[in-house]
Amino acid sequence: MKILVTGAAGFIGAATAKKLIARGNEVVGIDNLNDYYDPSLKLARLDDIRSQTQSANFSFEKLAVEDRDGMTALFEEHKFDRVIHLAAQAGVRYSIENPHAYVDSNIVGFMNILEGCRHFKVGHLVYASSSSVYGMSKVMPFSEEHNVDHPVSLYAASKKANELMAHTYSHLYNLPTTGLRFFTVYGPWGRPDMAPFKFTKSILNGDPIDVYNFGNHRRDFTYIDDIVEGVVRSLDVTATPDDNWNAESPKPNTSSSPFRVYNIGAQTPVNLMDFIEAIEGELGITAEKNLLPMQPGDVPDTYADVSTLVSATGYRPQTQLNEGIAKFVNWYKAYYKV
Repeated sequence: MKILVTGAAGFIGAATAKKLIARGNEVVGIDNLNDYYDPSLKLARLDDIRSQTQSANFSFEKLAVEDRDGMTALFEEHKFDRVIHLAAQAGVRYSIENPHAYVDSNIVGFMNILEGCRHFKVGHLVYASSSSVYGMSKVMPFSEEHNVDHPVSLYAASKKANELMAHTYSHLYNLPTTGLRFFTVYGPWGRPDMAPFKFTKSILNGDPIDVYNFGNHRRDFTYIDDIVEGVVRSLDVTATPDDNWNAESPKPNTSSSPFRVYNIGAQTPVNLMDFIEAIEGELGITAEKNLLPMQPGDVPDTYADVSTLVSATGYRPQTQLNEGIAKFVNWYKAYYKV
């Protein structure tokens, strides 16, 4: 089976590509290798993929998903069986600084993915949504059946738009689509703009860390291996129409079309101060903390109800927080030779 993985040099994309290659799939990866964060980390992830013994099953092309002609040519050349679309302009706070990047990558780029899947008869599209779509909601845990019409960042709005666009293509063209709402992913090879990376770097450098909302955040931190397991399981369970879907009382996460949306998280929210304490314990250093107000576009808490994903795929997160933090810190020290 030939699978396209977009964002293959990214945190989740690279780990997903490795998992697919290890089980014998042929993977074509694309990424634009932009400088939103250090491109050398992205190139190192690609080298890590290629270092696998099965890396003959991996090819890579530098390509932006918003490049319409390039994407059309890619789909025409490879005739993919499945697509895992993880490429996106990430980051809630950056969407306030550079909103056009989110429209280009997350909206125009997703349109090109949908068109490629439609015209070249892809059997199943799995794409990244985000827990950010829950926006202003305070109903916990977050369920896919909750209303998500009140995003508080353009990033979140772009991900909600992706779900709506996917449903349209599932309805019009019978394209099976599955959206995955990721909840705060962490682990080795993680993104430098995310809290675990920033905290670890600052603590080791002896710098204070910025703690927003005065530490009164809870996050459903989810280890990378558990996320990848859920992505691959979702790929293998092709979305189908929901026979029980009722247009008079419609569920937002299923449809009479081959459309699904799932939460994918650890289902164990952690207080931010406890998360910091776990990093401090692993490093053996107590951080100096700058307690600051909540940032625009951020939300206080996230908490995933993953019961529908469990029922559909057998997904079960396995990694406890202390274990995941230890693996991340060990990777960080080895990669940066600390």
